[in-house]
Amino acid sequence: MPIEPQYISADEAVLLIKSRDRVFIHSVAAAPVVLIEAMVARSQELSGVELIHLHTEGPTPYTDPKYRGIFHTTALFTGANMRAAHATGMADYLPIFLSEVPNLFRGGILPLDVAMLMVSPPDEHGYCSLGTSVDASLAAAESTKLIIAQVNPKMPQTRGDGYLHISKIDALVWHETPLYQMHVQPPTPTEVTIGRFIANLVEDGATLQMGIGSIPDAVLSQLTHHRHLGIHTEMFSDGVVNLYATGAIDNSLKRIDRGKIVAGFIMGTDLTYNFVNRNPMVRMRDIAYVNDTSIIRQNPKVTAINSCIEVDLTGQIVSDSIGTRIYSGVGGQLDFLRGAALSEGGKPIIALPSTTSKGESRIVPYIKEGAGVVTTRAHAHYVVTEFGVAYLYGKTLRQRAHALAAIAHPQHREALEIAIHARFVEP
Repeated sequence: MPIEPQYISADEAVLLIKSRDRVFIHSVAAAPVVLIEAMVARSQELSGVELIHLHTEGPTPYTDPKYRGIFHTTALFTGANMRAAHATGMADYLPIFLSEVPNLFRGGILPLDVAMLMVSPPDEHGYCSLGTSVDASLAAAESTKLIIAQVNPKMPQTRGDGYLHISKIDALVWHETPLYQMHVQPPTPTEVTIGRFIANLVEDGATLQMGIGSIPDAVLSQLTHHRHLGIHTEMFSDGVVNLYATGAIDNSLKRIDRGKIVAGFIMGTDLTYNFVNRNPMVRMRDIAYVNDTSIIRQNPKVTAINSCIEVDLTGQIVSDSIGTRIYSGVGGQLDFLRGAALSEGGKPIIALPSTTSKGESRIVPYIKEGAGVVTTRAHAHYVVTEFGVAYLYGKTLRQRAHALAAIAHPQHREALEIAIHARFVEP
């Protein structure tokens, strides 16, 4: 006999949180806003609560400086809603490969007291789904002492690893709320051009990994005439759903998880959330599996498309910070770039506009002081801007520098060439 769910209010549920607890918050579009709000409403009763999470969408009221000493966040990846918290000291950043985050919880390196999740309603067997975010949230749910879950009928039931029986949940809160909607802006002419260069690198039968944003969508929109593409990616959004509708994606040539779209989390609009709901073709997997280089490399022609903040003339790739200011995170970039490099016919690709919004070159002689190199120059293969493709694999430092200068914005090329001549003694 299935266990009958017993629902309580959010205010009652968060009474399980005690001072000095370490509390995990479900990732990305699955951040349980009603539980977050109820927890913050208890702020006068709490102190020293550490909140830990990957990127989350939606409000983060616990980062308000008025809660200093009550809440503090350890962010494993930083989005726009957390950047101010780093500046005010309300958050710390923990750099780590996304593939290794589950081990922080399962290995007891960051033991958890409470996990606050958003799940689907239980099925006839009493199993809820973690829905849009399995990622490291599954490991958190398996490792924590207590689970508080918002049960949201808007949360899709996704196939794969992310099942959680209601007998494992200590407090259930029924609250229907729309899922976060990520509407990507139409690509600019620069992004369309970058997308065209990358699309020309994608072969039929390739297995794709991409992030979210205008450049990935620009690439996907230009792959409609490709065939037998596969998807194995840490995340996907509406662009993949639209491309699937054209018949370009069938996952038929994948060597592992053949016939399946594999991802760790999703973020988009209802188009994506409805697509994954009860869809046996989509497998939402633990991110320790999705981002495992030894898994990624087994698929053919893995084409990993990632972005960055700046690239120096030797191919060092900065992705998580602007100087010392934390902007995003290590994430899964290197997991997939390395997996693609080891895949038969694979292509690791870094894409970026040639200039910042202020017109500064993003291909630079030297990275900014304090900036973090997420992808080393030894891992860099393809770098793409709107001015072309620089292929760095097998090239010396001097050869790389000239190749990268050639795809910089024309107004910056002379300065870059001067820097090259100053740095390298010509043979």
